[in-house]
Amino acid sequence: MDKLLRKLDAPKENDRALRRTVIEAALAMSREGLSPGRSGNISTRTVGGMLITPTGMTYDVLREENIVFVGENGKTRPGSLQPSSEWQMHNALYAMRPETGAIVHCHSMDATALACAGRPIPAFHYMVAVAGGADIPLVPYATFGTRELAMSVVAALKDRKAALLAHHGQIACGPDLAAALDLAREVETLAGQYCRVLQIGGGPLLDAAEMRRVLEKFQGYGQQ
Repeated sequence: MDKLLRKLDAPKENDRALRRTVIEAALAMSREGLSPGRSGNISTRTVGGMLITPTGMTYDVLREENIVFVGENGKTRPGSLQPSSEWQMHNALYAMRPETGAIVHCHSMDATALACAGRPIPAFHYMVAVAGGADIPLVPYATFGTRELAMSVVAALKDRKAALLAHHGQIACGPDLAAALDLAREVETLAGQYCRVLQIGGGPLLDAAEMRRVLEKFQGYGQQ
């Protein structure tokens, strides 16, 4: 029976590369200081579900077989490790957003500081539009790993690609892991800049009309 379970959970050849990508992104997130210690989690969409980092493991010891497959129905394969405690949040986002291929959730310093202060990131800088709207919203607090938190994140990301999570951290989505990780980096950079703006007394915000223009320009920005 043990041999059967190991065989069932062994990485299939066609998803080994995807599992390695998850590990590489998790290592980058940790080494860049976006999520200290064992905090945060990363997932990518795959056929029939997602591949997600396991709960309670440091990223530098992860191997391909440690990355957990979670089906669209929320079930894991026999004998697998337990998925991240936030698997429900990832699963709900994939169900809502068919264009999303990967999700990065981290506890980066400045984004978490703002989230703990109960502050979203408003239109203090035009690059806030990188998250898909005129601000980077704040998701109301709910206990980690709960369906309540998952549903709150889904609601906040209905028309956004990133958000802050009150008393928790940040979350970023993208078509693939490289894009999701880049967005998480951008959110942290913006959070740090906004913290400095607040330290010197705050400042004016860009108005709704200007943010609409910025969002329109973002549609064709960069190498398409």
